[in-house]
Formats: sequence, C-alpha cells, structure tokens
Amino acid sequence: MKKILFEPIWFDSLGAKSSCTLVKTPDVSILIDPGAAVMQPSFPASLAKKLYWYGQAMSAIKRAGRRADVVVISHYHYDHFLDFDRKLYEDKLVLTKNPNECINDSQRERAESFFGNICRAFGEVDLGKGLQKRKRRSYGNPLDDIPHARDKDFGDYNRRRRQLFRLGERWFKNRVDRWNGAGLIPELEFKNIEVRFPEGAEFEFGRTKLRFTPALFHGIEFSRVGWVFATVIEHGGEKLVHSSDLDGPIIEDYADWIIRENPEVLILDGPMTYMFGYTLTRTTLNRTIENAVRIIKECDVRLMVYDHHLPREPRFRERTKEVWAMAKRERKRVLTAAEFVGKRPVVLGQRG
Repeated sequence: MKKILFEPIWFDSLGAKSSCTLVKTPDVSILIDPGAAVMQPSFPASLAKKLYWYGQAMSAIKRAGRRADVVVISHYHYDHFLDFDRKLYEDKLVLTKNPNECINDSQRERAESFFGNICRAFGEVDLGKGLQKRKRRSYGNPLDDIPHARDKDFGDYNRRRRQLFRLGERWFKNRVDRWNGAGLIPELEFKNIEVRFPEGAEFEFGRTKLRFTPALFHGIEFSRVGWVFATVIEHGGEKLVHSSDLDGPIIEDYADWIIRENPEVLILDGPMTYMFGYTLTRTTLNRTIENAVRIIKECDVRLMVYDHHLPREPRFRERTKEVWAMAKRERKRVLTAAEFVGKRPVVLGQRG
C-alpha cells in the first residue's frame, strides 16, 4: 500500500492487551482503539513485566494520539479505549460506539463515565443534565442479520445450538428493554472536541473514506460481552480493514463481509485460545479457523496482522496451525504485530 500507511501502536504480541493502530492517508490520520490492559494471570511472565509492558503500551498510545486527527473507539473495553486523558482526545473528531443500543450493562456504565468526563473536561457541563428521554424503539432479531451462521449445519450440535439461540433471543429482548429505559446519551460538540456515533455511516476526508459496520457481536452469537463495530479505510483504490473484536471471526457472515470488502491489509483479531476448554469450545475454535482460512484463500489480502486475543498463550500458533499453513500455501503474509515490527511475540519468551 502506498497511500494508506499503518503503524501497529500496541498489540497483545508486544505484552499488553491492545489492538491500537495508527493509520495515515494523505488526508487524515486515524488512531483506532486507543486502549490497553494488563495481561491475564495465566500469561507466562512476571507481574513486574506485565506492568512494564502495560506502561509502555499506554505511553506509546498517548504519543500516537498527538499525531492523530480522528480517534476511533469500537467499544468500551479498557483494552480499546482510555478513560480519561484530555490530551488524547483534545482537538479530535472522536468516532465512538453508540452507547445507547447494542451494548451490555458494564459497557454502558463505562460509556457514561467516558461521556461524563468529556462533558466536564471540554464543556464544563454535567452529562446527567444532558441525558434525554428516548422514544421506545423496536429491534429485529439479530440472527436475521447473520443468515450464514444462523442456518449453518453443525450436525449433532444443532439441537444445542437452537437452545442457545432461544436463550440468546430472550436475553436480547431484556437488553432492548434496558436500552429503551435508559437516558439517551447525545453526540457531543464542544470547542475542542466533536463526538459522533459512526455505526453504519461513512465519513470523507478529502479522497479518504472511513466506513463503519453496524454493530457486530463481540465473538459468538448473542455474546454477553456486547457488540463492536469494524472500520474500513479507503484511499485511491487501496483499502485497510480493522476488525476490532470479532474473536476470529467466529461468525461466518463476518468472514463473508471481509471477503466481500477484499482489503489489501487486514488487521484481524484471533480466537481466545488461552480460554480453550473453558469459554472457547472445540466447535467455536474450528469455526474461527475455517473462517480465517476462507479469508486468506478467497481474499486478495496481501498482509494480515493476526494478533489481538491470539498471542496470550504459547500454543496459539499450534492451535491455529491451519491458518498459518494456508497463508504459506497462498503466499500471503500473516504475521503478529510483533513480527511485523521485527520482534518476537513476548509470549514465546524473550531472546537474550
């Protein structure tokens, strides 16, 4: 890519949970998901090292923020956004996940804190006084948006899957009641910041287009973790896709979407292999592998940064070996972010 340049600011393979990326075109600089979190207790490193890497990540993210015009926040997990650093958000267009719908309770609480801090820092007002009463809105069944996944034949697992879908549909109806009963957090515009909800929208900066998906499940269907959106950046016939947290992707329709987009560069989060045998089942892991293999085989992608969630345990490459093998056969570059910048993933141990 010549017109779209990207820099992995921090990723899991560097030692702290993050997928923060700086993307530059001739028109605009975009910082995607400026957040980081300390690695889980099972990560094979001392607490001192984990805290060191986290500190390095936060310093790198804040430095990158000074070079950005636009900040994108795909959802309110702390490894994807920072609450709060005035210098990071000042004089920026902030395109952030809509906190009023397609959100779980914990992320709604974090969003209220985040928007409250923006209001106090830039507007010297109280968010609570700006919450509007919303009109009740109806929502369709989200399974209708993912027909490939909804109708996929899993053989003996189909019965269990239908049960999970019924539970998910009830959970979703309860979510809708929560959204309709909550105060409406508004988009914001103060002297030194503008905040917009970009799901399903497109923004233009000169010849650069930023496009955003509607809300997507964070992982499996009806994931209790919540929803995210993915980002597409286009300039002069070139395209970069940042997936955020699709966990693989698990859902076949999200892989279909990536294949249709056909980006030159794909920043794809992988499955949580460190949770294999717990929250990650063999069926789900197989789905993520099949989807990633399809993406590599059917896309013209020349570079796939395959990282976030994935290099949190030493066997990540073995557990996803089919993906790396397909990349080799197709002569496509598939790398962790650490490898992209010439380093070894820290989960595999330090040299020297």
